[in-house]
Amino acid sequence: MNALQQALQHALKRRDETQTRRTLSSITRDGPYLWRNGTQLLDVSSNDYLGLADHPIVKQRAAEWAERYGAGARASRLVTGTLALHHHIEERLATFKSSEAALLFASGWQANASIIPALSALSRQETGAPAQFYMDRLNHASLHHGCLSAGVHQKRFRHNDLTHLEELLSRDKDTTGLRFIVTESVFSMDGDQADIPALRALADHFGAFLYIDEAHATGVLGPEGRGLGHGLSDITMSTASKALGGMGAFVTGSRALCDYLLNQASGFIYSTALPPALLGAIDAALDLIPTLEQERHTLHAHASKLRKRLHLIGRSTSTSTTQIIPVIIGESDQALSIAKMLEHAGFLVAAIRPPTVPPHTARLRIALNSQISAADIDRLGDALLKYCSLENP
Repeated sequence: MNALQQALQHALKRRDETQTRRTLSSITRDGPYLWRNGTQLLDVSSNDYLGLADHPIVKQRAAEWAERYGAGARASRLVTGTLALHHHIEERLATFKSSEAALLFASGWQANASIIPALSALSRQETGAPAQFYMDRLNHASLHHGCLSAGVHQKRFRHNDLTHLEELLSRDKDTTGLRFIVTESVFSMDGDQADIPALRALADHFGAFLYIDEAHATGVLGPEGRGLGHGLSDITMSTASKALGGMGAFVTGSRALCDYLLNQASGFIYSTALPPALLGAIDAALDLIPTLEQERHTLHAHASKLRKRLHLIGRSTSTSTTQIIPVIIGESDQALSIAKMLEHAGFLVAAIRPPTVPPHTARLRIALNSQISAADIDRLGDALLKYCSLENP
């Protein structure tokens, strides 16, 4: 065994010892259910919050656009990869978000990890001073990675603690570089919401700009599913891979912002453009999303009911107010054990462990969707009460 293979084996062994090793298993989908290892499970782990990934109109348009325009875009956007379809979808996305412009990316990770370095470069080029990024501590890893790759020292404020953020902003009031407050609108591991109006007020008071990651809010929250940062953010990153049921991401904001990013964001510049099938799926989702008020109501009713049942046994659901419900367990082995018991009972619930979440906060992450029946929500609640009660709250 050479040195590389030896190092790899040792690294994997350490993950096995700390129960943090990740593996892949294939599934077959069947509406809100899936089949894994010959067993049917209710899926309460995916981000397909409105069931659009399996919607016949979304699938049909994806297939039609692939048939008509080809399987791939063939090149990056700045070479020969930009089709009229890309402009059409970007115009629709800008309208959906009430913005001047939109720019498509391959994924939310790619967008965040590319946009932040581009903004950092903008500050140095135009002000001669480094940008300042004020980041919620629980922001998605892609946002933190963007700062790392840009070589900037991010200033993290305690989760949703606006007093702490204000203190950090006050210390830097004489800075000449551009300042950005960066937050998720719905936090992916805790299911709680940022106070966007209050963040907007702080940004205005201190001359900062507001960057909001709307991955888990777009399609689900806000007027007609347009998100929580509607009309309040300077820069909004949203995804097409969650409530919209497809794949890809998009930034919305001013025309100057999008024009700058297509010139500076490395992930956009050096990646092949999104293929026609995915554009077709986004196009269909944009037709459907504004019409799905009943589905959004059902989704939030399911979440509220499940939280109440968990609170009856003293289980913390953190500060969740959305379709994402964390059941805080504590240690990784306990979370894995309960997830396995739930799987035997017919439910696929993800056990989320450090380093994805802070130490000693391993949890079950329940992600609901509107296609789950009320009866299945009751069954899930019964199972959670049974198995979560086996551990101390």
